[in-house]
Amino acid sequence: MKRKLLFILFVLINCGVVVQAQLKTYPEGLHTGLPHNDDYTVRVRIPGGEWQDLFEYKVQVDLDKPQDASMVQFDMGSPVEVMVKKNNGTVREVAIRPLNNKVVYRQVQNTVFFTLDKPQNLSIEFDGDRLHNLHLFANPMEEEVYSKEAKGIMFFGPGVHRPKDLPNNQIRIPSNTTAYLAPGAVLKAKLLVDNAENVRIIGRGILDHPVRGIEITDSKNVLIDGITVVNPEHYTVFGGGSSEIVIRNLKTFSCRGWSDGIDLMCCRKVFVDNVFLRTSDDCVALYNHRWNWWGGSSDITVQNSVLWADVAHPVNVGGHGNPDSSTGEVIENLTFRNIDILEHDEDDPMYQGCMAVDCGDKNRVRNVLFEDVRVESIQEGRLFYVKVRFNPKYDRQPGSGIEGVTFRNITYTGVGENRSLIQGLSPDGMVKDIIFENISINGEKMRDLKEFVINEFVANVKVQ
Repeated sequence: MKRKLLFILFVLINCGVVVQAQLKTYPEGLHTGLPHNDDYTVRVRIPGGEWQDLFEYKVQVDLDKPQDASMVQFDMGSPVEVMVKKNNGTVREVAIRPLNNKVVYRQVQNTVFFTLDKPQNLSIEFDGDRLHNLHLFANPMEEEVYSKEAKGIMFFGPGVHRPKDLPNNQIRIPSNTTAYLAPGAVLKAKLLVDNAENVRIIGRGILDHPVRGIEITDSKNVLIDGITVVNPEHYTVFGGGSSEIVIRNLKTFSCRGWSDGIDLMCCRKVFVDNVFLRTSDDCVALYNHRWNWWGGSSDITVQNSVLWADVAHPVNVGGHGNPDSSTGEVIENLTFRNIDILEHDEDDPMYQGCMAVDCGDKNRVRNVLFEDVRVESIQEGRLFYVKVRFNPKYDRQPGSGIEGVTFRNITYTGVGENRSLIQGLSPDGMVKDIIFENISINGEKMRDLKEFVINEFVANVKVQ
């Protein structure tokens, strides 16, 4: 079946403005070989237009006991109506998350209808079931579309693509190249950007069960935009010793051990925007030295995103460093802004924290901002975790210190979490200059640190 592209023109009487309504669906998904999930029937349309069927992909979530969830995608350039029908059982309660998006729905028996006025990434949940939910990704319209190979263009059309580089199971993307994954393209491979520059990986295609999703090593000026990664064995995006990386509109699911979302080691000038990461390890982890990369990390921003950690941290900062350096390494100038955290679930207290600044291996962490972060659920874990540590499993030396961390405009709605933690390690491994500003816990403003675990190696903590 060819791509179905719906362009409808309608006229707004007010001021005589002509507006183009746009909706693009991808029925090529029926031919990719990826499994279908019949839990839901999902359709979308321009208001008043013809309903378009979507392909409901089966994706697995949760490391503890992998479960079959669902995922659909489409592109929109104007308001659309969505129909989601639960095909089996009855429906008593409906949640469309992030709740901050305030999506208003109408329920008719076991079906809900709602309108989206802009692209967004949502979880539709019936009767509190977050393990068999529907993930709905309403993408913006593609700005670039390619239909064939050309100079500087690697083209992956609808269908399944396998790497020729065996047993590495990877496709290498050279400098000055745009890799375009067309809607309906499924790559059974890792994409490798190594010692390269000016690389773009764009489109609406899917990386299916790769060893890693995308690996960026010793490279600069790399863009990732619009693709989806389904159940990588390890990271979704790994960056080592690279700079000037932009990651936009990336979606991922994972249900394996060590299957982190975005992990960066000794990277600089990184911008992450509008991603949806549901992972069975850290969603975002920022580290210093490991393996072949040294030199610290700086100037990294993650914003306008949805993080869902079925296991481990939504955000983890400060691990892995250079214990043999006389001064250690620094990770600094980090910003996490306008983030919705849908879940944090971690059994081991050492690895808890929705927002974790966990400094070890002679690292020093400084100048970190968490701003406008909304945490909806903690199954098991902590809201805040700021600690200078020595963890013999990963560290050869203790952390050097944490200074200058601000938490501003943070809201949490939930019960049963462990107490937040702020701990230094020694007089030479202090935590200092920490600010909590406008923190709301279940509708009440935080006014002190009486619910925190704190030790004597902490200085100058303010609650405002």
